[in-house]
This record gives sequence, structure tokens and C-alpha cells, in this order.
Amino acid sequence: MWNQVNRKCLCHNENIKAIGKKPMNTSTVSSPSGPLAGIKVLDFSRILSGPYASMVLADLGAEVIKVEPIENGDETRNFPPFKEGLSHYYIALNRSKKSISLNLKSPEGLQIAKDLAQQSDIVLENFRPGVMDRLGLGYDTLRAANERLLYCSISGFGTNSPHGDKPAFDIVAQALSGVMSVNCEPGQAPNKLGIPLGDMAGSIFSLFGLLAALLERNDTGQGRHIEVAMLDSLIALQGYLSQIYFVTGQSPQPVGTQHPSIVPYGSFPTSDGHVIVACLTERFWHNFARCLDREDLIDDPRFALYASRLDNRDALEPIIHARMGQDSTAYWLKRLEDFDVPSAPILSIGEALEQEHVSTRNLVETVTHPQLGDMKLVRGPIRFDGEGPAKATAPSLLGQDTKEVLSERLGVDAATLETLISKGVVKA
Repeated sequence: MWNQVNRKCLCHNENIKAIGKKPMNTSTVSSPSGPLAGIKVLDFSRILSGPYASMVLADLGAEVIKVEPIENGDETRNFPPFKEGLSHYYIALNRSKKSISLNLKSPEGLQIAKDLAQQSDIVLENFRPGVMDRLGLGYDTLRAANERLLYCSISGFGTNSPHGDKPAFDIVAQALSGVMSVNCEPGQAPNKLGIPLGDMAGSIFSLFGLLAALLERNDTGQGRHIEVAMLDSLIALQGYLSQIYFVTGQSPQPVGTQHPSIVPYGSFPTSDGHVIVACLTERFWHNFARCLDREDLIDDPRFALYASRLDNRDALEPIIHARMGQDSTAYWLKRLEDFDVPSAPILSIGEALEQEHVSTRNLVETVTHPQLGDMKLVRGPIRFDGEGPAKATAPSLLGQDTKEVLSERLGVDAATLETLISKGVVKA
């Protein structure tokens, strides 16, 4: 049995035998390659904002230990559709991580989490502000035992927002950020983005903060508390839309696939579908006019300059529609390429994953899962010296790595592990 004294001893190698420990193996649980090899991440985050960030850290070589609730694990394990009981959602966000299942409400489970944090470079969490403090795993508590710790908190709104205590999910952040208001065709109801950018933006900006803080720590030896809010992140991604408002005093209006200030730009109908055209420079506009066999449009004063084309969008676009509607999508894709006009077909998700670019760039890999066998995963996009991330490992089953992590990282012996399992402290 673990008493208070023995739990305290978990942090001290000199007393490990008193709580059924074997000598600690100070090597990492795995030996990943990449720029972050040797960096240890303890990941308390779940669902999407947070797990996406820790997955990228794993792609970059960090050792990521994902801490999951002992009952059902990360909520996304229960999100359909499933393949033989494994959720597509969990698969998508949890490659190359170790899973340990831990009861953080038990004294022993809390101490295990603290001991792992003491050995870690990064702690990542995405609970509402205050939750980790109430669990006894807040920044001040963990930093007291590890001054080099980088502690990253991702939340919907941050600690001092008037929305701070409200639950936040991707669609909530999208609605409050303004981006949803412009994501539709003119006159249509606002729509959410097709990808969960509210969640992912929080993850992406947390990575910027963590990597900058790691660089700083090399000089100072001191950690930091990095805080990222999903809503802040989406507002930061408004790009030129915010400046349209600041410059004109008017909120940008929805333009569908078109551009609020560049014409022609967007989806144009052909005789059997649609083609994307994007003329961001005058050279590309001239190329497009020639592609349409309408070189006369180049010198037409209504269309000669960016501003004049924008002012006369309603006159120019019917001309383009009429010409492109005469021929097929295949015809226009070939002709646009011949005239060096930025263009593309509109692919489905399946078509996008099966296109030649994906295979040439090795963006999909096959890994072996202990339950499902071979499975396909999308690889990370970052390359170093021409090489992508090291081969991924399949997402772990709930608690699959608990014994390995506790044994190798904390030196817990087999008998003590079985005691922890029987007491409901861990699940393995």
C-alpha cells in the first residue's frame, strides 16, 4: 500500500525500494528521431485543441505521453464512425504518442502525474482555466519542482476573458471570431469552416509559443507558462479582413469563393462543373484574359487595374462565365495551365488524398495497429534536409503504454504496478 510517506518518496531515487521500485531507467520510453528528440512532453489535453499540437511535437521527435482518464479515455475514442471499435477522430490526432490511463483524483494517480511532470520538458493541457489548479497540477505547483518546465494552456477564451468560464468548442470560436460571417455565398446563411480551424488554430499558435520558449530556455534555463486562447488565435488569423474593417469602417461581407478585393478570383462554372481561378497579380490577369480569347479586356478601362476590376466585378464576371461555360472542366484546366494561370479543380477529400501530389510527397503512410492491423495515416508536412518526419506509430489503445511508462520513466516494479491496477489508480 502507498502511504503518504511513500508517495512523497516517488520523487526521490534514494528511497525507491520502500515503495516497490526497481532502479530507474533514465532512458526515454522510445527513441524518436527529429529536431526535438530527447524532449519529453506530458499531454493532459483531449479532443482536438492540444492533441493536434502534441501530435506535431511527436512528429518532430519529442516523446509524448498522453494522460487519459481511467474510465473511457479521451472523449474522442467514443466519436463515430469507428473501425472495429477505434474512432476515426482519435486515430486522426494521436499518432506516435504513448497512452497511459490514470485516475488523477486518487492521491497515487496525482503523485504519478507530478513525478512525470518533474521529468518533463513540456506539460500541455486544454481544460477551462482553473481546472488544473483544482486537480493539483497547475503551473505554479509543477514549476516548483521543475523550474525548466514549459507549461502550455490552451483554452477557448483565456484566463481574463468575459467568456472565460464558458465551454468552448470549434464552432463557438468560429462564430465569435467573425470568420463564420464571411464563410458563405452572398445572401446565404453563415456557415462554419469545413475544417475545425478554431481548435487547430489554438494548437498551431501553442506550437509557436512552445518552440520559442524552448529556444529561450537554452539561454535562461527557465521555463514559462504559455497561454493560448482559441478565439484569440482565430482573430489573429483574420489576416487582411481585420484591416478592411479598420481601413473602411465596414465589416467585410461574404463573397463565397470570390475574394473581397481581388478580381477575378474564385470558382467559375464550366459546361460540366467548376474551376478555381486566382489572378492575384496583373500578369496573371493578362494571362487569363488571353486564355479566354479576350485580350481586349486587358485595355478596357473598366478592368485595367485592381481597383477598377473590383468596382466593375458585376460587369466582368458575367463575361467570364459566358466564355467558360462553353467548354468542359478538363478543357479549361489544360488551357489555364498552358497560359500559366493559377487554377485548380475542386477535389473531394478522397480525391485530394488519392492525387499524385500526395503519393509523390509521401503524405500518407501505413502503420501497424495492434488491433486493426495495417492502417493509413496522414503524415506531418514539415521536412528537414528533404526528409519528412520519422515513421509514425499507430495511435495507442487506452492505457496501452501505462506499464512501460511507469516502469521505464518512474522505475515502478511489476508488483507495485499490479497493486496500482487493482486499486483503480491506473489502467493497463
